Amino acid sequence: MPATTLDATSALVLIDLQKGIAALPTVHPADEVIARGARLAAAFRAQGLPVVLVNVTGGAPGRTETAARGGTPPADWAELVDALDRRPEDILVTKKQWGAFHGTGLDLELRRRGVTQVVFAGIATSIGVESSARAAHEHGYHVTVATDAVTDLDEGSHRHALEKIFPRLGETDTTDAILALLDGDR
Repeated sequence: MPATTLDATSALVLIDLQKGIAALPTVHPADEVIARGARLAAAFRAQGLPVVLVNVTGGAPGRTETAARGGTPPADWAELVDALDRRPEDILVTKKQWGAFHGTGLDLELRRRGVTQVVFAGIATSIGVESSARAAHEHGYHVTVATDAVTDLDEGSHRHALEKIFPRLGETDTTDAILALLDGDR
């Protein structure tokens, strides 16, 4: 369902646009996803709306059938990419699991600002973005996903999240359509 509106109290949440994850092989080029995320961030900031920059520094404990990536990541692995042009007013959330809500202060930060809608972009579509979008929906936020500002490590997982999961959580649309709503229809 195309995005129909953006609440006057919307926030942008950019998931895991960090050096280590942006360097991984993705379905759609990470630099294009980052550029669209940066455009969204600049537009939200220009409207005085919150921008949340999320990075991940660890993983949730527990056994899984798929082994976690091994080895020690480079020192700059969790650093946000420079293209996001981080500003002092941006909210930084560091997570240690897939979703940006569990174990972090994200919900509190959004509620303090009166946020009612969250727009998501980032990497990976079926992991950090989907987990965060599910939690936002469960917390009662209106959810919108910028479909061309997300990518994944796996084509099938990316497509499944876009076609089957996100429409059940909220609305989806392109970066340009979301920017048009931000500029005119709020």
